[in-house]
Amino acid sequence: MAGAFAGGLLAALLPCNCVLCSASGAALLCPGCRDQFFRLHPPRCPICANPLPPQPASPSASGRAAPHAARESAAASAPPAAQPPLASLVPCARCQSERPAFDATIVAADYALPVDRLVLQLKFAGQLALARLFADLLAKAVKDNEATRPALLCPVPLGMQRLAERGYNQSLEIARPLGRQLGIALHAGLAVRVRETRAQSSTPHGARHANIAHAFAIPERALVEGRHIGLVDDVMSSGQTLQELAATLKRHGAARVTNYVFARTPPNTN
Repeated sequence: MAGAFAGGLLAALLPCNCVLCSASGAALLCPGCRDQFFRLHPPRCPICANPLPPQPASPSASGRAAPHAARESAAASAPPAAQPPLASLVPCARCQSERPAFDATIVAADYALPVDRLVLQLKFAGQLALARLFADLLAKAVKDNEATRPALLCPVPLGMQRLAERGYNQSLEIARPLGRQLGIALHAGLAVRVRETRAQSSTPHGARHANIAHAFAIPERALVEGRHIGLVDDVMSSGQTLQELAATLKRHGAARVTNYVFARTPPNTN
């Protein structure tokens, strides 16, 4: 109680500005921006987290569809519906035809303006306070789903060269508070990157698989075998990095792999 009181007092005396709109407040994200950019999404593929195609509108009780304008007005004024649990959703056509090595993906937001600016500030500008915000938003997305929780969290590892240049691994910075909030143990060295690779974001889409192939190793198979592992990353675009790491974990006996990713690149920009 004393800690909570001290934290509330400090927030009152030293209000901060919203990282998106700069409005004064006691949190890094104001309620308006939280609702606008991090409200519940349309149903996503339970495996890759890409949005699923919209379902046809159901007819009204009289057997006729409601007028278009009336439907739009109702949608704008209605609160967001509860996100269906992952287990109740049918995977997208791509994941059905070519099943990835990972089994599920949970995200907190789309990688689009203005959220993408926050990711870049954490990744390249050393704004480590954002990692806690990302973890808070991602933890809520995880709690909104009824999927079984992993036994261990594993941040996507950086190569030694990039880690030395940046000074920190943004995925690990997100995974630390995320693990505390969800009550899941974190193992920072569960996977290691054994081959330096080019940044996937600067690699042509068709070359991303070759760029990341055989980049990871699992030092202790006993920690992975038969267990559900959660992979933590800041952004998922083509998914090749998470695919390669999940495949490596599966080869070492992992029973299930779930991705916990802060932001998902929309399909049309992959």
